[in-house]
Amino acid sequence: MGAYVATAGVLVFLISVFLDWVSTQDDSVTGSGYETDTSIPLVAYLGLGLAAALLYALNRARGRQHRGLSLTTMAAGVAATLLALSYVIDAPGALERGGDYSAEIGTWIGLIGGLVWTVGAFLLAKEPEGDDDWHGAERVDTGRNAH
Repeated sequence: MGAYVATAGVLVFLISVFLDWVSTQDDSVTGSGYETDTSIPLVAYLGLGLAAALLYALNRARGRQHRGLSLTTMAAGVAATLLALSYVIDAPGALERGGDYSAEIGTWIGLIGGLVWTVGAFLLAKEPEGDDDWHGAERVDTGRNAH
């Protein structure tokens, strides 16, 4: 289920890329996520790749997930969430662009997408099936923790 939730979050974040992320106080200037900052679509496209890999791993990987991929997807979800949150707090680069920018609907949709993406990846990563040392219902002591 976590892979599907993460994929849904990625898709919501991707949709936000094409919505307005910032505007000036008088609405004379607005910018979609795509126009505002190249890192916004980059994160969305990275998310698409990770979501495709997660869905592929559901069918191919031992335990229906690859631990490193699940954790990487979660880290990218955290980055997407923080990117959107930074625009909610104060648009990065507003000082150098010379405008008093405020967050628009795309920023909020991106924040929701990033949160869903992160939670979905966490739900998948918390399952033990992707661990290398997991065998059935009990963990096997590999000797790494022996004193």
